[in-house]
Amino acid sequence: MVIAVAAAAGVLVPLGAAVCAALVAVAFFDHGPLAPYAAVLCAAGAGVSALYWFVRRGAAWTRGRVEREAGERWRVVYSAREALERDERGFWWTGVSYHRRREVARSVQFVRWVLRDHQVQREGVWLLANPVAVAVLLGVPMAMVWGGLVFVLTATVDSRTFFGLNSGPISLLFSTLIGVVLAAAGLAAMPWAVRAHGAFACRVLGGGPQPSRAQLTERVAHLTETRADAVDAQAAELRRIERDLHDGAQARLVSIGLTLGTIEHLMAVDQAAARELLAEAREASAKALQELRDLVRGIHPPVLAERGLPDAVRELALTAAVPTEVTVGLPGRPEAALETAVYFSVSELLTNAVKHAGARLVWVDVLYRAGRLRVVVTDDGHGGARMEADGGLRGIERRLGTFDGTISLDSPVGGPTTITMELPCALSSPRTSTSSAKV
Repeated sequence: MVIAVAAAAGVLVPLGAAVCAALVAVAFFDHGPLAPYAAVLCAAGAGVSALYWFVRRGAAWTRGRVEREAGERWRVVYSAREALERDERGFWWTGVSYHRRREVARSVQFVRWVLRDHQVQREGVWLLANPVAVAVLLGVPMAMVWGGLVFVLTATVDSRTFFGLNSGPISLLFSTLIGVVLAAAGLAAMPWAVRAHGAFACRVLGGGPQPSRAQLTERVAHLTETRADAVDAQAAELRRIERDLHDGAQARLVSIGLTLGTIEHLMAVDQAAARELLAEAREASAKALQELRDLVRGIHPPVLAERGLPDAVRELALTAAVPTEVTVGLPGRPEAALETAVYFSVSELLTNAVKHAGARLVWVDVLYRAGRLRVVVTDDGHGGARMEADGGLRGIERRLGTFDGTISLDSPVGGPTTITMELPCALSSPRTSTSSAKV
């Protein structure tokens, strides 16, 4: 009964709060021209506030009930809310935008967190799914219990005939017997219905006192897929290196060897020709050395190994085809493999901004908050980018998936395009590396 009341209140109370707030606003403005606007604003404020309260409290109450029944704790993980930071210009950074007033930034950050947090989203779904679950799972046992009780209580005021007998005592006896059996069957089915309701709550809200087999299977499948993508990417990278060596530096070195052999024969008969070939060999060796350096930079850039991700991203900005503004807030260094994945992802996004978006200016923000590395690349191009199945963004998604990272795309037609990459990681070598530079 309590479960049913809580499920109904979660939907009806926010609606009632919105209606009452609208009526109060209309009465306050005395049905004037501003009354409709005030009613809408007040209804929205009261309704959304009550809705948010019931979303959070309803889910918490359900978890508490399931915990008491299972005798185990239900671990709930919400995404961390980033601390507001103030830059040298006096603006407050929310993680995606700057605001002059701290209160506005805090409100924007809170609304964004509520809309993006996966656990809060599950709780919102539960607010709508709970009444349906109560009606389907608990409705039948409750109807049997209340129906049996009503059948017994109305036996004295209702004329009933059983087996052709219209006797009062016999009618009362059979009515009581049927009502008691019906109520007992409902009570017997109630624990099963409550357990089914709890299992459904675990599936909708996520997690539960114990992880389900489906969740474990999904996690294993995700890990298998990302590791397979990593193996495929590594094999493709090795093939690329082999091809570049064979077609580039190796071919030049073979040519240099043949040229030196020719020079050896010409030294005694035609020294002028030998000197010309020697100059060609020197030039070919310089080109081979440059190709080897480019190949090494494509495997693991020296600046990334020596200076870390911030300076490596700044070097990308310096060599980019469009002006690129880089903001870095990284108090340490992630692991080398993760740095490499992020570096090449940023490099590919900068190339795409020029090649596909026609951008004239690019912003790159590298931040670390709440155990997650966030890289945001924004350009002022024409927008309209999509996550195509075999596109470069899907390749970046697979690259980041190896580290349980994610990528999100916001690219309306006409621009701007914002691509956000997030990866969970721990930092080492604590140091301060926060700067903003336009290059």
